[in-house]
Amino acid sequence: MISPITSVDVVRGTSRLLWLQGWSPLPEVTLADGHRADIMAISRTGDILIVEIKVSAADLKGDRKWHHYRDYCDRFAWAVPADLAGHLEDERFAPDACGLLVADRHEALWVREACEAKLAPARRKAVTLAFARAGAERALKGLDPGFEGFWKR
Repeated sequence: MISPITSVDVVRGTSRLLWLQGWSPLPEVTLADGHRADIMAISRTGDILIVEIKVSAADLKGDRKWHHYRDYCDRFAWAVPADLAGHLEDERFAPDACGLLVADRHEALWVREACEAKLAPARRKAVTLAFARAGAERALKGLDPGFEGFWKR
């Protein structure tokens, strides 16, 4: 029996695709407003993409926070298992502006590219710095298991 696709699976498949396309993805990035992006990625040219992961229709239909993410990225996309893709054609999920990826635990595929809405320069700088600092902190935690307690600010 095949196990159901989890959010960890979709993050993995989506991150693999983004990496192959030149993006540097980082899962679970906390934004300045306190919301947490499932995946934030930065391109070689500094463009910022946020991907919201959904694996159930109930979670997707109950999501009221995704609009906040658009203030922190140049592009926004949904990543879902294949059986949820049809739900994202509904107008409340802004199919004319939001990208759509179909993913599983091994790979992902762009069904619809995300439209670009460039961030203001000051916001771009703040988001890019927060992204870099989050990545550096995770790298240090991986190298030094006592990092969190020792370096707590």
